[in-house]
Amino acid sequence: MKKRQIHTKKELKPYRRELRKKMTPAEAFLWRHLKSRQLQGKRFQRQHSIEYYIVDFYCASEKLIIELDGEYHNRPDIMEKDEIRSNRLQELGFTVIRFENKMVFDHLPSVLSEIQDHFNL
Repeated sequence: MKKRQIHTKKELKPYRRELRKKMTPAEAFLWRHLKSRQLQGKRFQRQHSIEYYIVDFYCASEKLIIELDGEYHNRPDIMEKDEIRSNRLQELGFTVIRFENKMVFDHLPSVLSEIQDHFNL
């Protein structure tokens, strides 16, 4: 029986590439602190796909997904989609944590600390 591939689907590659080129200011700011194993030696990827979802940041060793949300995510219809998405990713065994963009800029040490709290040390 062939194992179903849920990561980095080839058909999503152009979308992932485009999202990496057009990261939001908050994503770019957080990425500067996550890339190159800067956070406790953990490797993060940006704009990683799982099933047909493209997540902002992903740490495979921890099965940890980090999502950054702007004002757009405060709309009721988008909040519902985000919840469905998070629930599906959790069903697949991933931990999903979300931060508002403003939190990343205003409280970066707290954001990094919360991310580390989800590491299986």
